[in-house]
Amino acid sequence: MSRHPPPAGPAPAPFAPLVQTNAAIGEPPAVRLALIALTLLFLGVFLLLPLASVFTQALAKGFHAYASALADPDALSAIRLTLLAAAVAVPLNTVFGVAAAWAIARFQFRGKNFLITLIDLPFSVSPVIAGLIYVLVFGAHGWLGPWAAAHGIKVIFAVPGIVLATIFVTFPFVARELIPLMQSQGAEEEYAAITLGARGWRMFWHVTLPNIRWGLLYGVLLCNARAMGEFGAVSVVSGHIRGLTNTMPLQVEILYNDFQFVGAFALASVLALLAFVTLGVKSFLEWRHGDELAAVRGH
Repeated sequence: MSRHPPPAGPAPAPFAPLVQTNAAIGEPPAVRLALIALTLLFLGVFLLLPLASVFTQALAKGFHAYASALADPDALSAIRLTLLAAAVAVPLNTVFGVAAAWAIARFQFRGKNFLITLIDLPFSVSPVIAGLIYVLVFGAHGWLGPWAAAHGIKVIFAVPGIVLATIFVTFPFVARELIPLMQSQGAEEEYAAITLGARGWRMFWHVTLPNIRWGLLYGVLLCNARAMGEFGAVSVVSGHIRGLTNTMPLQVEILYNDFQFVGAFALASVLALLAFVTLGVKSFLEWRHGDELAAVRGH
């Protein structure tokens, strides 16, 4: 008796689909609209409305009053000091961040975890405590205060103290951006460069730096934003001397307490504009180099 083959039919799928369609797992339209509306409401109340009120109050008496408030000598001094502190702190923290990330990601040594903990210290320590540390060290009755005074060096209630406090509160940002990036990338390309005869600095400039440039830029942007907006640590070491040791955040507080609302909100609007510039640079880089950024993040 001959056997007939079974009738031809559609072959069974080798495996069931692992991911369902969006229609099968998506939320109902009402839920999606509610979540979107809640998000927009939250952003509007806690972000956009305060920012809008800052610019509204700054321009409440007209653009001439706004410009006059920014042209005030004390306001100009506060702007210059803020930019100076950021201009010193950001490059130093960039160098420190690259060196720390390279050491932690590329070498094994005793105390490595302790070093990482120290780098994270400013995230957990109150900025006010950071300022008090410098007062304890460089104050008139501090550990190094008498020696500094004898050599004509003034740190507390002077620009050096403000710069030191700014460096302290901002130094983790670059390092913490680069450490996980360099650990995830590995060192294969650097080992290949060394095998081909590249020396340390040449390997860094042509291999390491191109691989970490986007993470480095992100860290620099965050560090700069934090440096310009720092209040607590700078407030402790500055002495609030008008025209000399007030940064923009400190000057905003003084003007607001003196009921000079136009001047206070005018300087606050400058800080907000600087934040917008930082955000704009970040967004432009993401738009212009989106593929490269995605490749770095997914490394």
